[in-house]
Amino acid sequence: MAGGGRDRGAVEGCGNRSDRGARGGRGGLAAPGIVGRADLASATRAPWVTANGWRFLRKGGGRYRYEVPAGKAPLAAAEGFAYGADAVLRIDPADLAELGRMLAFLGALPAPELPALADVAVVDDGSFALGEVMNLMARRNLLFRAVSKPTSELRVNVELGSKVYPRKDAADPGALALKVRRQLGDEMRSLRLYGSDVVIGRLAGDGARLRLDLLNYGGREVESLRVRVRGRYAPADVSVAGLGAMPMEDYTLTEDATEFSIPRLGPYAQVLLRAE
Repeated sequence: MAGGGRDRGAVEGCGNRSDRGARGGRGGLAAPGIVGRADLASATRAPWVTANGWRFLRKGGGRYRYEVPAGKAPLAAAEGFAYGADAVLRIDPADLAELGRMLAFLGALPAPELPALADVAVVDDGSFALGEVMNLMARRNLLFRAVSKPTSELRVNVELGSKVYPRKDAADPGALALKVRRQLGDEMRSLRLYGSDVVIGRLAGDGARLRLDLLNYGGREVESLRVRVRGRYAPADVSVAGLGAMPMEDYTLTEDATEFSIPRLGPYAQVLLRAE
């Protein structure tokens, strides 16, 4: 299958057989979800999330290929849709029915043409080390844009080798991501999620409208996810895959932000908001 742009969604169809023509020139993607890591065994550590959003952000316009085991196809389709990726899927036949339901849900969603939002510019030097930093930033919902040189358009610029971010910082991507978060400040983040370590958000907007895509990598429903976005927006329903439209709960407006809770979240949800 081939995906369209972000406006139209990333998935148009699927196949469960090898397609050499579809594979040509496409970068392979990891199966999305959570994985166990023996070296990180701890009751207090967050789950290790495998996600591909950082790759789509790093190389906009790239062409990709998923080869996913049983149970992963719906989440892979939703991930590609959320990021507007040009991706094909090779799936286990056991997923055909669930994937069909996910594709039908995605195809029925509105797709406004809205630019992606970011708080941080990451000057991409093409290195593996910086890719790991992008991965950790995306997983922690630090919205970034990959750029070729520093820009004044965003609040924070991350450039390895600079005075603020010496190259040695990349040896610990988690610590570097925390450093970025502290430099930005939580109150200035466009998106914050509370109540789950396995949900990643994708935000787009033009000041009047806001589109939030939420991907749940945990493999089970998340309950009472709390969302905070910068800006004041009117309440709206949340479109949740497998559950349909549901009203947001505990909607609150502050001076410069909107907060609400999503009572139940399956693998994917979309929220469209309009400014007050």
